[in-house]
Amino acid sequence: MDPRESRGRRLGVTYAAPMGLWLTLFFLVPLLIIVMYSFLKKGLYGGVEWEFTLSAYQQMFNPNFMRVLLRTLWVAFISTVITIFLALPCGYAMARSRHQTLWLGMVIIPFWTNSLIRVYAWIAILSSEGFINEALKAIGLIQESLPLIYNQGAVVTVLIYMYLPFAILPLFTTIDKFDFALLEAARDLGATKPQAIFKVLIPNIRSGIITAVIFTFIPIFGAYAVPLLVGGKDSYMIGNIIVDQVTKTRNWPLASAFSLIITLLSTLGVVWMMTASARESARRKTAPQVVDVNGGIV
Repeated sequence: MDPRESRGRRLGVTYAAPMGLWLTLFFLVPLLIIVMYSFLKKGLYGGVEWEFTLSAYQQMFNPNFMRVLLRTLWVAFISTVITIFLALPCGYAMARSRHQTLWLGMVIIPFWTNSLIRVYAWIAILSSEGFINEALKAIGLIQESLPLIYNQGAVVTVLIYMYLPFAILPLFTTIDKFDFALLEAARDLGATKPQAIFKVLIPNIRSGIITAVIFTFIPIFGAYAVPLLVGGKDSYMIGNIIVDQVTKTRNWPLASAFSLIITLLSTLGVVWMMTASARESARRKTAPQVVDVNGGIV
């Protein structure tokens, strides 16, 4: 083996070792502990007893827990869809703007503020005596305060606000690398502007869309603080169940089982999206592009 190649490999291992150690200590080991705890018996005063059992997974099929799981999936899905829908035009406008640094700063600035402070700011905005209700009363549109908070709508609204920057940034990065001459070429070939966007731009920024979906869906799926602070009885989510099982009922195995389910569902979703994207990219590379005589791109 070439001494330089051998030295390069040793350097690579040396540089990768800290990251490998970090992932092992703070991801792999906790994950293994969660898996192990989910198969153990609940301790009388918290903790676990070292006795193998599937009771935690059996308890998960309780109708109340299943209802919360379905609600969590729905809230995560609708929040992610709306977030991506809002982030796409924002990322597009930023990529076409001559003031990208200014817009990037406006997107990043919210990260400088603690997330809990931002949630409490939304409580002040949405409350019965908050900014929105008082403004609507002042202009005479309403007489009584609207129920804008402590419901599922408030949870979705705040989650969208919290994770919109996480969707905008990867979309902006991908769109900024896109060759906009392709859109002009599509228009010259007879495509309308929406056709050019959906059949030329969107397929070429698929990787950014997938990244944005991952960055929003996964944290929303495990959200805890937002449903707790701005949600009501119809907004209880899996994250709240996990915290309650650890702090109130002291059922660590059940909390571990729910945590494992979140991890598995999130991982399966990411793998499915990446696999579908890879297949679509391979298909588009092998399939020739055809221009419809009626003005569309096929």
